[in-house]
Amino acid sequence: MLTKRLIICLDVRDRKVTKGVKFKGNIDIGDPVEMGAKYSKEGVDELVFYDITASAEHRQCDIEMVKDIAKNVFIPFSVGGGVRNLEDMHQILLAGAEKVSINSLAVLNPEIITEGAKAFGNQCIVLGMDAKFVGVSDKIPSGYEVVIRGGREFMGLDAVEWAKRAEDLGSGEICLNSIDTDGVKNGYELTITEKIAQAVSIPVIASGGAGEPSHIVELFAKTHADAALIASMVHFGTYSISQIKTEMKFANIPTR
Repeated sequence: MLTKRLIICLDVRDRKVTKGVKFKGNIDIGDPVEMGAKYSKEGVDELVFYDITASAEHRQCDIEMVKDIAKNVFIPFSVGGGVRNLEDMHQILLAGAEKVSINSLAVLNPEIITEGAKAFGNQCIVLGMDAKFVGVSDKIPSGYEVVIRGGREFMGLDAVEWAKRAEDLGSGEICLNSIDTDGVKNGYELTITEKIAQAVSIPVIASGGAGEPSHIVELFAKTHADAALIASMVHFGTYSISQIKTEMKFANIPTR
């Protein structure tokens, strides 16, 4: 069995890591470079940094911050937010990130996935997806709709169908975030996670809802997700990375 990855997400606003619930009520909790370096030393497998206001402010993500992260973090990390074109992707990768995450841009301009994959390799292109349960309909057969612009704009796009199309276009990985469980800390949204993991052959990262190690164990026991993305449970010191990985090992989940 392939090893399962533990990934920490750091949402960044004005050069501060911030955390909210369902994209609302954010509070600042620390410096992204310092926190990234700390988690790197503590043994997390990967990191994800999202410049969460870059797109809304119509600007490129903070490239200087990416360079600072690369100098202090010695594990793979990806960067998202404010990616507008191939040149922005190139700048992020040149600054030291291993992967670029695209979300709203990919929905509005799907060909950017193919262009990025051809220019930099599929392994560098991560599709970020925010999905919300809206009920099964002819238009949304899975019951889960794709939402962009930080949870503000519903696209009339079925999440499973979009995941399959993104894979066909060249995405090397999907980071699936459930808006319904985001920051709630009651566990991942297992239904849509498994629907997408079964529908595609590329790795799927589950995001949104982890509050304790048992939620990560449940995710890997009940879905075919390849990685678990966490935030609140470590940002606020509730659990350490070693505690989480110990629980995973006790549950016979293969870890790095």
